[in-house]
Formats: sequence, structure tokens, C-alpha cells
Amino acid sequence: MLTFLNNHTIFLKNAHLLLVLFFSVTLNASTSLIVLGSGTPNPDPDRYGSAYAVVVNDRAYLVDFGPGVVRRISAMSPSWGGDFPQLELQNINHAFLTHIHSDHSGGLSDLILTPWVMGRDSELSLYGPKGLKDMAQNITNAYSLDIDYRLNGTQPANSKGFISIVKEIDVGSIYKDKNIEVVAFRNSHGDLYESYGYLFITEDKKILFSGDTAISSSLKNHAKDLDILVHEVYSSEGFKSKTDDWKIYHQAHHTSSIDLGILANELKPAKLVASHILFWGASEESVIKDIELNFKGKVILATDLLVID
Repeated sequence: MLTFLNNHTIFLKNAHLLLVLFFSVTLNASTSLIVLGSGTPNPDPDRYGSAYAVVVNDRAYLVDFGPGVVRRISAMSPSWGGDFPQLELQNINHAFLTHIHSDHSGGLSDLILTPWVMGRDSELSLYGPKGLKDMAQNITNAYSLDIDYRLNGTQPANSKGFISIVKEIDVGSIYKDKNIEVVAFRNSHGDLYESYGYLFITEDKKILFSGDTAISSSLKNHAKDLDILVHEVYSSEGFKSKTDDWKIYHQAHHTSSIDLGILANELKPAKLVASHILFWGASEESVIKDIELNFKGKVILATDLLVID
């Protein structure tokens, strides 16, 4: 009987250990993509400025911070009815910018200041192209009276949460921690040289963000075995309504829905997320149909607050 009890105890301990290992592996293999803003410079009230969150284990990492980003982050946090404690504002301290255009960066003042007001007590780490350091510093300078009053008035405030630590990047691996590695590459956004896409590598996912780009050979070189490709798009149908000067601009700076399908068929991501969508009067069905002319895989048309696992 004693031998049986000892063996039974050992079995239970081993079973408990296996369960702990199982849940540990499950936790460490938990990456979600959240579309915070799927819009463009066109002020569509249903599509906020370009912004995404990659949520890995206990941390969230932002890609772009277009207009409205802080409100979209809050919508996904438990404080405002969401499911992601990683997106409580005081926890937001890493963000990556693809390029300086305002529909991707216009929410920076809110991102610097509001999480601090809500309790962030560590610096905001920003990664992006040349010009980002000046942008962050000028915003901080512009709000110096506000910051000074909060620091020296009766409001509880800390002295770190409004500070930005900016790394202006080049191509290659630009960030790595226990959750992710981020690789930057230049895309093809017309004549804007300081324009990047990002490859996020986690334990269970490879997610590539195109940034704003026409078809890019550099993107193709980084897009092997992707779980998720997040790529900008404009409607090939809507393009016909544009004037000649705008057609020249968009063909050099962006990717049509038909060309995106051709690209996706070449790269074969497990999921294609079409975002930063220029409809120009075309329907969602039209954009999807154009993509599916050449790509038969999983196509997701981005909407704000969409969660993709």
C-alpha cells in the first residue's frame, strides 16, 4: 500500500508539472494582432488613423500611432470593457513608426501625454525614421506649460511617464526582448526614403507590416513563411475615378487591390490583412474580389478594433 501511495504521489506531481509546462508553453505562444486604426488621410469616422498593436504575453507593442490611437487603445482595455490588460494606458511604452506622414503619426502627442496622466511611470520608447526625435521633442516642448503644471501643481504626477526615448532606425534588427524581435526594412513609398516596413517575430508568429508602399522587392525579401501579412491597399475600381496627377502619385506610393492579390499569391501568407484602405467609392466586396482574382488564401479586410490570432 505504501508503495502504491508513493507511486500515486509521484504520478500526481508529474502530472502537475506537465500541466504547468503546458500552460507555460501556451502562455509563451500567445500572440495577437489588433487593428486599432485601418484608415487613411481621408477622415472616415469609422476608420481611425493607421495604428496596430501586437500583443505578446504581458506586453503590447504599437505599430504607427495615427489620429485617435489612444482612444482605440483604451477601447480594448478592461477599464473600458475590453479584454486586453496589456492595453491599459499605463502599460503602453513601446511604439514603432513606419514613416512621418500625419495619418500614421498624428496621435503622438496623445500617446506621449495621456498614458502619463493615467499613470504610466516609465519612459515611452519610440522607434522610427529620421525626424521622429524632433517630432517627439517638439511636442514635449509645445506642452511644456501643461507638463510643468501637472508636475508642480496639486495633481499627482511622476517625472518619467511623459519622457520619450527615441531611436531613429536603419534597416535590420532594431529591437529584441523576451517576447519579440523587430526587423526593419525600407519599402517603396515614392520618393520618401525614410519609410519602413516591420517584421515582428515572436515564438508563435511572423507578422509583417508593409507600411505605405508600392510593390516592394525589399518587402518580398522579408516575407518568407508569414503567419500574417498586413498590407496597405487602394481600390483598383476606385482608382479609375482619380485625376491623372493623383494616379501618378498613388501608383508610385501605394498598392492596388489587383496588385496586392498578385503579391499575396507570390508570398502566400497564412492570412492577408488588407488595411489602410483607399476605397474612393468602391465597396468592400469590390476590394476583396480584386484581391481574390489572384490570391486564393485567407483574406481579411481590416476594420478598427479587429483582433486576429
